[in-house]
Amino acid sequence: MHDRPAVQALRRAAATGRRLAGRWAQAPRTVDLLTALSALALMSLDVPGLAAADNPLNGPLAALVLTAGAASLMLRRAAPWLTYAVALFLLGWLFELTLVQFALYSLGRYRGRRAGTLGVVGYVAFAYALFQLPGWPPHRGETLGDFLSLVVPVGVLAAGVGVAANRQDLVRALEAQRVQTETLHAVQQERARIARDVHDFVGRELTLLSVRSQVLARRAEGGPFADGFEELSETARSAHRMLNEIIVQRGVDGTPTPGLDALPELAERSGHAGSPVELLIDPVAHRLSPLRQAAVHRVVQECLTNAAKHAPGERVTVRVDVAGGRLGITVRNALPATRPATAPVSAGIGTTGMAERIRAVGGAFSAGPADGAYEVRACLPAGELT
Repeated sequence: MHDRPAVQALRRAAATGRRLAGRWAQAPRTVDLLTALSALALMSLDVPGLAAADNPLNGPLAALVLTAGAASLMLRRAAPWLTYAVALFLLGWLFELTLVQFALYSLGRYRGRRAGTLGVVGYVAFAYALFQLPGWPPHRGETLGDFLSLVVPVGVLAAGVGVAANRQDLVRALEAQRVQTETLHAVQQERARIARDVHDFVGRELTLLSVRSQVLARRAEGGPFADGFEELSETARSAHRMLNEIIVQRGVDGTPTPGLDALPELAERSGHAGSPVELLIDPVAHRLSPLRQAAVHRVVQECLTNAAKHAPGERVTVRVDVAGGRLGITVRNALPATRPATAPVSAGIGTTGMAERIRAVGGAFSAGPADGAYEVRACLPAGELT
């Protein structure tokens, strides 16, 4: 019981630390500044030795040079090779290894594995060349093993940590992109569902309003309200056409829903795939509303896909007729003499989707073998022709 306040204090401190880390992660400039200050703090430990060594730098001048070198870390995201070049310069002039570690980490972190590897190779080659010069470093060992135990691990470790961080950055970016894609897909699905519901329910009510207004107009024919009922009926029909245009013609995602004009392209693609298509389209069908044309396109598209899967190479006949206020769609293909060697990949919901779309607009749908062929039939109200 006595430890509970201490535990709560630790939790609050940890939460504060996570919040600060999150804020710093969202402010790259702040992180770069802290990195530069950290490098400068480590390099400042060498200032007394630099002032006492055999070089033209005194204490203040050495501090100024190291500060300028550390400041190059502010550009490590946009220009890590610049920081790398500055680090090699200080390595050759002042025997300074600290900045090299930060530079190699930055190469691996912000340019990936290839840049990190090239940076390590260049650094090791440059340091080895300097190692062969008399007096570099002042307290170097006499064997190659001493060189390998100091210089190479420093570079490999720094670049390796940077490459690992780069991989983590990529993983987080991919995860964020995946989440964003899933969210966008969910939003589009919800929009499609809402659009379908709006069209089904509001469209039905507008149709009933139009019909009811026409009935009232006939009953009030010759009276003072006849024109008003006629105007109300026309307004309802106009609103229904606008609803079709917004939801069907423009599409949920801003792209038009294909209609009869897209059928030749479907037939051409099917022919290239080995299933020739004969299109028999009543010219009156082009005057159908966008909603009806979208239904025709959906049925024909799914039928051609199914024919390519289950009856490859067989001829497909597509017939679209408009007569007596009814729209008829018939898609027929011969059944193959032999079944394919491998079962086609199919989700099994294409026919269900076609039936749902046709029945949603008050139509009837059937699909199955008929007279040695597979036939899909759909019949629905033609609606008002434009």
